[in-house]
Amino acid sequence: MPALVNYVDLGRLCSISSQVDVFYPPRKRARITAPFVVGETLFEQSKQASIDVLPDECLFEIFKRLPGGRERSSCACVSKHWLMLLISIRKGEYESSKAVKENTDSVSDEDDGYLTRCLEGKKATDMRLAAVAVGTTGHGGLGKLSIRGSSSSSGVTNFGLSAIARGCPSLKALSLWNVPRVGDEGLSEIAKECHLLEKLDLCQCPSVSNKGLIAIAENCPNLTSLSIESCPKIGNEGLQAIGKLCPKLQAVSVKDCLLVGDHGVSSLLSSTSSLLSKVKFQGLNITDFSLAVIGHYGKSVTNLMLSGLENVSEKGFWVMGNAQGLQKLVSLTITSCRGVTDVSLEAMGKGCANLKQMCLRRCCFISDDGLVAFAKSAGSLESLQLEECNRITQSGTIGVLSNCSLKSLTVVKCMGIKDISSEVPLSCCNSLKSLSVRNCPGFGTAGLAVVGRLCPQLQHVDLSGLCGITDAGLLPLLESCEAGLVKVNLSGCLNLTDEVVLALTRLHGGTLELLNLDGCRRITDASLMAIAESCVFLSDLDVSRSAVTDSGVAALSRAEQLNLQVLSFSGCSRVSNKSLPSLKKLGKTLLGLNLQHCNSISSRTFELLVETLWKCDILF
Repeated sequence: MPALVNYVDLGRLCSISSQVDVFYPPRKRARITAPFVVGETLFEQSKQASIDVLPDECLFEIFKRLPGGRERSSCACVSKHWLMLLISIRKGEYESSKAVKENTDSVSDEDDGYLTRCLEGKKATDMRLAAVAVGTTGHGGLGKLSIRGSSSSSGVTNFGLSAIARGCPSLKALSLWNVPRVGDEGLSEIAKECHLLEKLDLCQCPSVSNKGLIAIAENCPNLTSLSIESCPKIGNEGLQAIGKLCPKLQAVSVKDCLLVGDHGVSSLLSSTSSLLSKVKFQGLNITDFSLAVIGHYGKSVTNLMLSGLENVSEKGFWVMGNAQGLQKLVSLTITSCRGVTDVSLEAMGKGCANLKQMCLRRCCFISDDGLVAFAKSAGSLESLQLEECNRITQSGTIGVLSNCSLKSLTVVKCMGIKDISSEVPLSCCNSLKSLSVRNCPGFGTAGLAVVGRLCPQLQHVDLSGLCGITDAGLLPLLESCEAGLVKVNLSGCLNLTDEVVLALTRLHGGTLELLNLDGCRRITDASLMAIAESCVFLSDLDVSRSAVTDSGVAALSRAEQLNLQVLSFSGCSRVSNKSLPSLKKLGKTLLGLNLQHCNSISSRTFELLVETLWKCDILF
């Protein structure tokens, strides 16, 4: 006798009969006339058939009533079809979410957004995003999502971003880097569903235009940080909307967006001036007008970075300084801007009363006179960094040290720095604690002597890449440092010998914490023996590409007071397998050990070290 049954109740018929004809109305079910045989294989096939024929409307209603994220994740693993159905359900449509909203005493941690996910390269696909949207629901909620390098044909599209939007309303930070197939549609879905969004980072997203950014502005009033880079379709309209509709914006960075001009920048600055504290503009088609707006409306700006502004002249920077609006500015970085001259630099020094950190890179029109005038006018200046400013000479750096209370001075690749002996009495700069002169081939013995007389309280010295300095030039500087050196970087100083290290350990062994002698090829075991005998607090030692041998390593291992955490012998061909016991002993405190290009150390020795020093990160 035929019977009408549901597939889900099929198992209950096992005890009734071994042969049953099952009939389903043709409107929704197919007729099955084959006999039902009790057996595991056919039963599993029947269950599979039930999944295929159940209408999506029914599955949708069932999924909506799942009690929590764990159950939804389990269902998402059944099939791709089920996963697609699950991501079509918005978070608020689940019955469990509605129950929480109705009960004001209930507390749900699903919307807190504790989790972070980062998808890169081939792993960044729509299916992976769909799985993330469903899987993070019951585990704290997705708070931060980063997608990087999804440029393949199977990469992330608007569909994947829409899945995140529907399933993760707790999202607070979104970063899209090199995602060409995501456009305004996907970003608009994020804006529509993720009203808690606080940080948005768009880099190389050619399909995102002003429309997507306007949607974010209209729906995400909590936005505090915005970064846009190399997005050719984003222009003034998008930034204007952000300025008007995002009153909590605190940080903005716009880089290499050719459609962004004065209207976008001025609207953004004038509308968000109350909270905006960090600003970066690079490679934009803005003029003097935008810098005037920054100088007038940037009353809350503390960090300002300007780079590659080819259309800004000396007048723009001069007006920015004289507008007197940047009173809270603490850090200013200017790179490759032809409008920075002696006149405009002095104006910025006078107009930024609380400026503490100044970095000038590739500013080719600044001379010694402008630099000294700036140092005199910027009374709060503590840190000055000069990179590839080739009109600056040693006279300019000495003038800066003599006229302000700097704590840190960095000079990098300034080809105008030449050795000039100075017999003129100079006032000491007792405030300077850190000096870094890197890759300035003209800086040598005479310059070191002047620095030694000027700066007796140095604690950090970085002279890397100065091939011209010798023992005779460096020794007076070491002897003049009264406070005790803490960090010393002499990498690439090819002419230095053990004599310098012996003097350094004798004079500053009680304070020295970091010593870098990478590439000092005349350094031998004598230096390691002096370090082992005199250094108490040394934690980071680099003697890569030097002449040290197994004997020097053994001397280090015998120093009971040493607690080295980072040690590098990279390129030391005379350190061999014989150093295995010494390295094991040193490894008791080591967190990092570099043995790359040590050709006399075998793979077997390396394996023994890895086995013994399991807490240490070893490079070989």
